[in-house]
Amino acid sequence: MLNPIHLRTLQECVRTGSFAEAGRVLGYTASAVSQQMVLLERAIGAPLFERSARSARSTGLAIRLAERSRDALGALDSLEREVRAMVVGDEGSLRLASFATANAMVLPDVLAAVVAQRPNAEVQLDEGEPDEVISGVLDGVVDAAVVFEYDLDPRQWPVELCATELMAEPLRLALPGSHPLAAADAVDLRALADEAWICTRQDTAGARSLVRLAAAAGFVPRIIFRSNDYSVIRDLVARGLGVAVLPALAFGDGGVQVRRIAGWQPQRRVRALHRRQNTNPLLPIALEYLTRSCAALAEGWHGDDRHGVEREPIRAEGA
Repeated sequence: MLNPIHLRTLQECVRTGSFAEAGRVLGYTASAVSQQMVLLERAIGAPLFERSARSARSTGLAIRLAERSRDALGALDSLEREVRAMVVGDEGSLRLASFATANAMVLPDVLAAVVAQRPNAEVQLDEGEPDEVISGVLDGVVDAAVVFEYDLDPRQWPVELCATELMAEPLRLALPGSHPLAAADAVDLRALADEAWICTRQDTAGARSLVRLAAAAGFVPRIIFRSNDYSVIRDLVARGLGVAVLPALAFGDGGVQVRRIAGWQPQRRVRALHRRQNTNPLLPIALEYLTRSCAALAEGWHGDDRHGVEREPIRAEGA
């Protein structure tokens, strides 16, 4: 294989017509230039210069090789610049995956901030439940996945992955505006034992958490509607068709009365999963903005969380 360093030196030798002048331009001694040309001649198996005591005249082969190598070395220079850009995250790609409510409330700000800081990078986003996206992280297809875990339905994440907690969402009651308890600051679940309930599908962590939460209050919830779309659940509650327990990211922009559950405060924890060996320089940037966005949301929940939380979007540095 031809050494690109030797080819660059050859170009200067042909251009200047002198080993000494080529060395001056490149920062080598004349002897070092001569040694490089000897090695290049050995690599191609033919002489490149007509040497005498005082000069080294380029052969036709040397001139042609210098010309033909110009495009190749230019492409190599371009590749080196691209690699340096990818190493520092100026270019390259980042692929994230997350669940629906985080995609609606968290990821838009995060993606916008990453793109603003690294406009030449390609950023992609997929959506899925935790069990659907973990395999992509393990296989290296996805750089990081945002997942959730209910306190009432704990789970173990693969040991190969690093799990960073982004926030703990409170679980709250969603009541119709006309409900007798809609004005209460906190509601005892036992007061809702005879209500119709609305929740996610039976095989979901949210549904299992509701059943366990109700069991702790001494009743079995009468579930009449199920949907994995929280906007559907909110709409059904707003129309007076039942009550629900929602994680904070699903509060929405109103339409229902959101109240605290009296006593123990259950939570849904949001985490970012990524491979410990992942060296993508864009990943730390995304994790930083995920942490900042989630912290801003969580801060709002410490105040009046009866309705959806409005917040200033996070901004990329320098934006």
